[in-house]
Amino acid sequence: MDRKDLDYQTMKEYDKFEPGAANSNTRTAILKKQLQDPDARIIITTIQKLSTLIGKLRRSHEHFAAFDEETVFIFDECHRSQFVEMHSAITKHFKRYYIFGFTGTPIFSLNANSSGRPDLKTTAQAFGTQLHSYTIVDAIRDKNVLPFKVDYVSTMREEENIKDEQVWDINREQALLSRARIFNIVSYILDNFNRKTKRNDRSYNFAALRNIGEVASARERGSVEEQKEKVRLTGFNSILCVQSITAARAYYDAFQQLMAERPAAQRLRVATIFSFGVNEDEEENSESTEGLDASSRDFLDRAIEDYNALFKTSYDTSAEKFQNYYKDVSLRMKNRELDLLIVVNMFLTGFDATTLNTLWVDKNLRMHGLLQAFSRTKRILNSIKTFGNIVCFRNLEKATNDSIALFGDKEAGGLVLLKSFDDYYEGYTDESGKQVKGYWELVDHLVEQFPLGEPIVGEEAQKRFIRLFGAILKLENVLTCFDQFAGKEMLSEMENQDYRSVYIDLYREYRQREKGERENVNDDIVFEMELVKQVEISIDYILELVKKYHESHLEDKEIVVKIQKAVNASPDLRGKRELIEDFIQNLTPQSHVDDDWNTYVRRKMEEQLNEIIDEEKLKAEETHTFIADSFRNGYIQESGTALAGILPPMSRFTPNGERLKKREMVLEKIKTFFERFWDIVNLNE
Repeated sequence: MDRKDLDYQTMKEYDKFEPGAANSNTRTAILKKQLQDPDARIIITTIQKLSTLIGKLRRSHEHFAAFDEETVFIFDECHRSQFVEMHSAITKHFKRYYIFGFTGTPIFSLNANSSGRPDLKTTAQAFGTQLHSYTIVDAIRDKNVLPFKVDYVSTMREEENIKDEQVWDINREQALLSRARIFNIVSYILDNFNRKTKRNDRSYNFAALRNIGEVASARERGSVEEQKEKVRLTGFNSILCVQSITAARAYYDAFQQLMAERPAAQRLRVATIFSFGVNEDEEENSESTEGLDASSRDFLDRAIEDYNALFKTSYDTSAEKFQNYYKDVSLRMKNRELDLLIVVNMFLTGFDATTLNTLWVDKNLRMHGLLQAFSRTKRILNSIKTFGNIVCFRNLEKATNDSIALFGDKEAGGLVLLKSFDDYYEGYTDESGKQVKGYWELVDHLVEQFPLGEPIVGEEAQKRFIRLFGAILKLENVLTCFDQFAGKEMLSEMENQDYRSVYIDLYREYRQREKGERENVNDDIVFEMELVKQVEISIDYILELVKKYHESHLEDKEIVVKIQKAVNASPDLRGKRELIEDFIQNLTPQSHVDDDWNTYVRRKMEEQLNEIIDEEKLKAEETHTFIADSFRNGYIQESGTALAGILPPMSRFTPNGERLKKREMVLEKIKTFFERFWDIVNLNE
């Protein structure tokens, strides 16, 4: 591979297939030993280390048997640094080799660099005839990656009839770096960040890395075991790519200044990373800061100090510590601990983070560089993340279409890029000539065929409702990312809640029919439960309504109805319905809602946990410890010995079937208990 951070990532993929199958290395000396070891059959290394080793052996005139052995080379991202000198060195010194190259963006004559050796400009010149093609169009069609939604946000108006294009380009770049323009863009990002990254939508489960500092600072890749745990996250994160280091500095300062003027809730966790590149138009900077001018390096040190204060780390721009900073930033982006990362070229190729859904672009991307950068957003995570968001502050429409035409096909745009707001709202005709209904027509059918207040009778009618409302949920998930959708929603908040309540009722009914954990509970219906959960109706929202009811001297019954509708429309709050209703019924004019609620739920939690312990004859102390650990981790640990440790003693003659039945019964009760209390009780208070 062409970057150090990819070797460890690749080795982990091999380990998933067969532990120990592949050998990675961090130094040229280790690579040399591996090439001399007959048992090291699969070696993962960077092309830079391999090229360095070949150079040393050539200068020392050392005989190296591996050069004469049959060897297969597999190059990742083969459109980039495998060309020219390093590629030539390898093919010259290995005598019996087979070379395979993989890339999503091959170099053709259209996108080849004008410099360098004329015989190694394209991928075909370096690697020979193409053996197989699987384009981004194929990947999106097969649902292996996500399509893109591209917005073009105008930030400056160009004068017409400019005769001297070269002079205009110089002036334009100065204008693009103007303080007013950069502050306008930063304000736009801050104003629209939550909507683009879906930060106000429903949370989801995520396996988070918990020892990032140790992993990033480990001297040897893989020498520190990664420790992961399930957490709940809301929304996604983003990258801002800019034209130059000068621009990165200006943007970073603008974010710091404008965020200081905003409430804490509107501030983002922003970081930046850049390194020396001879040409800032190249795809990837080096991973060294040695070539940076003093001013840029001092600035980067100050930005890293901000990062250190945020995450309690101790990085700087010295050689080793910058490498660790690079790894730390990468891991925190993947953990969604950073909200926005400002880059010039780094992280725009080869970097995969499933939590990344938005790329803000103020950079003249083109051809393979454009598609590589856009592709950072296309990794699949869950049904909430249905596309990659690209927000362009430069006019890249032609460059985008050219890139997609080159790497997909001439008609690929409709599949790779999301359609327009009008298409989703009004409907459109697809490539096969089929008419696809838009949002307004589907909602119109919903209101006409399934009016609120009337029961949906019969399984066929129920399935039609499930399909129709599920389609509306998916369209809403896309439309909410368009600026134009605000104010054009066809259902009121109350109507939306009522329809969601019906949808949840049917979901529970069908789940009861087929006991299991699948959400596809029937071959011909699919419940979009992650999308239902996106409208966040939290316990805080409910308590605000309870306070309003209390302030009305317990007389405004419309607020009680609103509470009931909100609870019924929320899958998570359904399990808390009895708690909420009982609390409201016991309110008095003297009640203090927040304090009384906290006291009430802690008392109810103790009562209900003790009931489970008594009913199932569980070990009391072990059960309380198990629940405390579950609340701290954010999930019930179903595997391992912890759950077995709370079960009552059983005779060794008890059939295994009875043991399993008892375990499943206890697990079901504890999960119901956990879902009812875990997000409304803080055991640390």
